[in-house]
Amino acid sequence: MTLSTDAAAVASEPTPFSDTHRGASGDLRLHDGFAALGPTFFTRLRPTPLPAPYWVGRSNATAHLLGVSPEWLASGHALEALTGNMLLPGSDPLASVYSGHQFGVWAGQLGDGRAILLGETEGGFEVQLKGAGRTPYSRGGDGRAVLRSSIREFLCSEAMHGLGIPTTRALSVTGSDQPVRRETLETAAVVTRVAPSFIRFGHFEHFAAAERIDELRALADHVIDRHYPTCRDGERFRGNAYAALLEAVSERTATLLAQWQAVGFCHGVMNTDNMSILGLTIDYGPFQFLDGFDPGHICNHSDTGGRYAFNQQPNVAYWNLFCLGQALLPLIGDQELAMAALASYKTVFPREFDARMGAKLGLPKTGKVAAAAETDRPLIDGVLRALAAERTDWTIFWRRLSEAVVAVDFEPVRDLFIDPAGIDGWLEAFATRHAGLPTEAMHAAAATMHAANPKFVFRNHLGQEAIEKAQQKDFSGVATLLDLLESPFEEHAGLEAYAGFPPDWASTIEISCSS
Repeated sequence: MTLSTDAAAVASEPTPFSDTHRGASGDLRLHDGFAALGPTFFTRLRPTPLPAPYWVGRSNATAHLLGVSPEWLASGHALEALTGNMLLPGSDPLASVYSGHQFGVWAGQLGDGRAILLGETEGGFEVQLKGAGRTPYSRGGDGRAVLRSSIREFLCSEAMHGLGIPTTRALSVTGSDQPVRRETLETAAVVTRVAPSFIRFGHFEHFAAAERIDELRALADHVIDRHYPTCRDGERFRGNAYAALLEAVSERTATLLAQWQAVGFCHGVMNTDNMSILGLTIDYGPFQFLDGFDPGHICNHSDTGGRYAFNQQPNVAYWNLFCLGQALLPLIGDQELAMAALASYKTVFPREFDARMGAKLGLPKTGKVAAAAETDRPLIDGVLRALAAERTDWTIFWRRLSEAVVAVDFEPVRDLFIDPAGIDGWLEAFATRHAGLPTEAMHAAAATMHAANPKFVFRNHLGQEAIEKAQQKDFSGVATLLDLLESPFEEHAGLEAYAGFPPDWASTIEISCSS
């Protein structure tokens, strides 16, 4: 049954691998979680040690999430363990197998080629090392990550959390002078990633493609029982928990995509194996926050066909969900149920996008959501056309608009346009929309706008500057950005330069799938 739709080089010997150290209060302690699915789903292996590791960055906020003390996180034990040179208490590492569609083409078996799952915390968070060496799924690769991409993933994981967008988290990034060959010779690094689960759409595709229905069912039951228990409740889909799962994942993915679009985030490589079953932003490779607003912007230099352009992301997400639905169909058993579950995406995405654009515009909430969205649609469409016409800076425009509402002065907004006439008519309509609000409601609108329009985002040039410092063993740029991006809506007096326009050279930065 199928658905139908139209839609290398090593500098020196590494540090010898150590077994677990004696734990102390505040340590990171782990146990098996994913491994309960059985050996068909993974391969047991240990990380490959790196010589002379050093700290590049640490997130105390993520440590707090895990119940880990800052003292332990700064310790030598943590440095060795989070580089892959020592096992944490209770850890029995593994790499999981999955498959997937890459750039719209079935790629067959993939898997954790650079990621090794250390285990799960008592609080239910999986801890994974990215860049800790070769696995059976590396497909000829070295299993390593380089410093530049590791810094980008570490900072963007925490930046997305600061923006309130569902994401995997990053506990730390460590470095080593061991060389790694990419386009040029670079140095190795390891990111410690954290999530309730790293299961992807591709995990389901793997077992469905192999017609291993028992394993497919075990995987789906694991996800439902651990993360979507309400899928077994109620009469929706005639009690079909697998159709309910598909709908729940569709709705979470729709909400995630609405958040990406509203904040101007481009993922860059939305393959099905890079889509989280929990609706998290996962796998920070070639990503970018928009500078000038170009709806067709392609952030991945490797994406020569523009499949993952900014304005294509919502449609690609649905395409990927359709692949997930195809994989789940043997369990759902009814094509109409599967299509009905997928249909929720087409309802939730526009509703969530309108809600987020409404918040960016400070539009008052109403109980009649559909009517309000229809009324304000010209205002939303109009501002997007005006910004696209001149490729106006996305983040700066929205922050200035937030401030203009408070100051009742729109000149700083008009100054963003070469031809202010292109925005004047829209500004008049925007001001009229707010003019009838009482004072209390106007203050509430301004507060809503400030909470929806960040002052700081992780722009490519900011990352590049921090990376270049780090390559000289100066990690102050990483620390400063982490502090800013953890609270991107705050003013951070004295650091206004980080919220300024990108320099001309920023447009020459090329981000590809290589890391």
